[in-house]
Amino acid sequence: MKMKKIALIGCTGSIGRQVAEVVRSHREEFCFTTLVAGSDRAGLDALQREFSPKIACLAADIPSHSALFSDADVAFIASGGFAGLRYTLAAIEEGKTVALANKESLVCGGELVTRAAKKKGVDIVPVDSEHSALFQCLGMKRDAPFKKLILTASGGPFLHYNSQILQNVTAADALRHPTWKMGAKITIDSATLLNKGYEVIEAKWLYGAEFSQIQAVVHPESIVHSLVLFEDGAMLAQLGYPDMKLPIQLALTYPSRLPCCEAVDLAEVGTLHFERLPEEKFPCYGLAIAAGKEGGTAPTLLNGAAEIAVQAFLQGRIGFLKIAETIEGVLSHIPSERADSYGTLSRADARAREEARRLIDG
Repeated sequence: MKMKKIALIGCTGSIGRQVAEVVRSHREEFCFTTLVAGSDRAGLDALQREFSPKIACLAADIPSHSALFSDADVAFIASGGFAGLRYTLAAIEEGKTVALANKESLVCGGELVTRAAKKKGVDIVPVDSEHSALFQCLGMKRDAPFKKLILTASGGPFLHYNSQILQNVTAADALRHPTWKMGAKITIDSATLLNKGYEVIEAKWLYGAEFSQIQAVVHPESIVHSLVLFEDGAMLAQLGYPDMKLPIQLALTYPSRLPCCEAVDLAEVGTLHFERLPEEKFPCYGLAIAAGKEGGTAPTLLNGAAEIAVQAFLQGRIGFLKIAETIEGVLSHIPSERADSYGTLSRADARAREEARRLIDG
């Protein structure tokens, strides 16, 4: 396999550090041309010393977004939040294959991203474990035919809690995810099941699916990462231990595979369980689906409100149930508009954040 040159955005976050582990394990296959970090200067400096990229900078110091990708074969977008959308669009404009770990690029900018990718002939390779699983079950063809896409959810740490108990859970409680080790924001989003709602919206854009063709089910063991149902009733699933290295590496080696993770010992795992996703107990999931169906800037408003609300919860300023209340308040106060440009989405994001802060402070 030819040496692949990677521009990694979000190099010091949870996913970014695991990308570095993959490159470290396969130095003959991969190298970094660009490393961009959010605010972790020490982490960036350490990676710069180890990998010697042409460009290494903090997000605040970027000279131009397009320059980040000029020498790369693959743009690996691992930055969190709405900020990741700008990097994704810049990488597509440069004609680079995008390994996409930033959910918000498709949640907020799905129409813009997919339209730009089609125009430029750019591949978008999913990194989310669930979407990587769907991608694999579809033969690594995002336009392959299917009847239904089935996303699995662990259910998070509060799956069997009632609303009375949920009123008093803390950020420390929510950060104790039962199966995955992730960054703080996505871990909280997993506890509210907002993350699963985001993945349903992602599936719409990645695979050209109608919302009626996408289903989410609870699978507490996190061994089956997603499934595809085909027209003849056959169903294919991708299995693996909960480890992000496999979807990260596959996004870089696609369409080839290299040794990566330990295979699942089915006899050791034993019984696998599946159950209905309890939407009534986790309103963030329903809010995400409703925003996705409404379209326009509604998903951007949803995400902007969620980013502010989750930050407030992590800081101990609001309770767990207030996250959904804040998101619902923003969506009810700000009408959705047509999502016809990045500028429109950026303004919607700013308005959502301002309104969320007002609701929380009030």
